[in-house]
Amino acid sequence: MVTFKHGYCMKLNFYELLTKDQNFCSALGKTVLAAGRLESTLKSYLLSTLFNIDKINRQTMVKQSKFLSLILRHQPEKIGLILDEAGWVSVSELLAQLAAHGRGMSMEELEYVVVTNDKQRFSFNADKTHIRANQGHSLQTLDLGLQPVEPPEILYHGTVERFLESILPTGLEKRSRQHVHLSADIDTAHKVGSRHGKPVILKVAAGQMQRNGCVFFRSDNGVWLTDHVPIVYLSINS
Repeated sequence: MVTFKHGYCMKLNFYELLTKDQNFCSALGKTVLAAGRLESTLKSYLLSTLFNIDKINRQTMVKQSKFLSLILRHQPEKIGLILDEAGWVSVSELLAQLAAHGRGMSMEELEYVVVTNDKQRFSFNADKTHIRANQGHSLQTLDLGLQPVEPPEILYHGTVERFLESILPTGLEKRSRQHVHLSADIDTAHKVGSRHGKPVILKVAAGQMQRNGCVFFRSDNGVWLTDHVPIVYLSINS
């Protein structure tokens, strides 16, 4: 537990814990980031303590996170990487290739990106020797090893009004991705849609889809996935 007394933060050795419990540190890292009323210097101190980094440049880390999404989901060849059939790549190879292409980062910075990513897009394996994106790949040769899961009765998809014209004739299509992405709650769908403008939330009758033979998966970061949502299962959330 982080304790505050007379304006001082009592420094604890979080880094050792980070190497043992990614879920704990993911929650703690996001809690620190979300603590808007904390003074920015104090917030930076907590994060740097947690990730054993002397000084965190969050803007740089955001850029690195976006670049990792490009590499691990769409274009690994951009820096000379080859993903295995499940999307994994060696962490040491990733760091070496990032450095060779002017995108160098330390292991601690990579851990920071993985743990604090707002959508939890990346995962390490158990011993942190390999990393992959959890979902969203456009590489059709990958098999993420996801098992079919029974979905909730209703799922949601965030979009914007200008995309409805292309959605309404055929439903939600995966296009260049491996799956259609769906959210378990309205708030998450709202955030997804907000990236493109004023959001429109679509309700997906997922339970009925599954009873009619459609298959659903759930990625490690909680995104629901399916191949296609026909228009008959869609309605606009009012």
